[in-house]
Amino acid sequence: MNIDFKPSQPKVRAAYLKEGSVVGITSPAGYVSHERVAYAVSVLEKWGFRVIMGETIGKEHHYFSGTDEDRLFDLQEMLNNPKIDAILMGRGGYGLSRIIDGLQFEAFLHKPKWICGFSDITVLHSHLEALYQVPTLHSPMCGAYKPGNEAEPWMQQFHAALTGASFTYPVVQSPYNRRGQAEGVLTGGNLSLLTHLMGSASEVNTNGKILFLEDIGEHLYKIDRMMLTLKRAGKLDNLKGLIFGGFTEMEDTTRPFGQTIEEILWDKVKEYKYPVCFNFPCGHQEINYTLCLGMEHRLTVDNAGGRLELK
Repeated sequence: MNIDFKPSQPKVRAAYLKEGSVVGITSPAGYVSHERVAYAVSVLEKWGFRVIMGETIGKEHHYFSGTDEDRLFDLQEMLNNPKIDAILMGRGGYGLSRIIDGLQFEAFLHKPKWICGFSDITVLHSHLEALYQVPTLHSPMCGAYKPGNEAEPWMQQFHAALTGASFTYPVVQSPYNRRGQAEGVLTGGNLSLLTHLMGSASEVNTNGKILFLEDIGEHLYKIDRMMLTLKRAGKLDNLKGLIFGGFTEMEDTTRPFGQTIEEILWDKVKEYKYPVCFNFPCGHQEINYTLCLGMEHRLTVDNAGGRLELK
């Protein structure tokens, strides 16, 4: 399945980057080393961007890149800085939930910038969409940058998403796909984080939207439970379409759960009528394409495959 992208111009979003644009790098969650970030900086500079490094890069406080106060301050400084055009997260892990309610967005809304990351960064993506409807990029983070891979299509596609260029997603066909066409705002991210946000100000609104889900390192029964949580909360009822990305490094229990990951996911959505796309190349995996969350898309799934394009 090939999914095509064409840039669009939503009413409220950051400007696309150009040569000389500034990318800030911060780590609002888990610890990330200077070494892990250094190659990302070199690639961004090769792309013609300037880089501002946050104080949390290389800072350690147990699991985290500094204390909650350190990480809050560093991210807030970048959100406020009018010279920064995009914020790339050093890594995910865990930690944004501990600081999200302390962040202020007045300056950010005056001068929006692309928020780039995934995994734990789902908290910030969902928060910004729920409260302010600001588009963000579900994208690779600094750990994805490795010698030689900046030429890989999925890395080039991140550059294209930042700059407003065209790109295509290569999607492997799946027997679990459900044909159909849908139009709506693309939302979602990490399944574990989306269920964690239920009942909070950052809770995802799926009504009339195309939902994307991915996850890593969970037991099969936990995926089953999280999907049931979304279903019982009505989050799967009024979708326009559903996209499943990578569900990698899944684990089973000593007594087998009895279903594959695809069977678990399909079982929760088989009663609905909207199109469903499996095997989308996005998530906790080597090939991790960028998604433009909070923006209007058209999803088509048919016998030949399908397309996802910005309207």
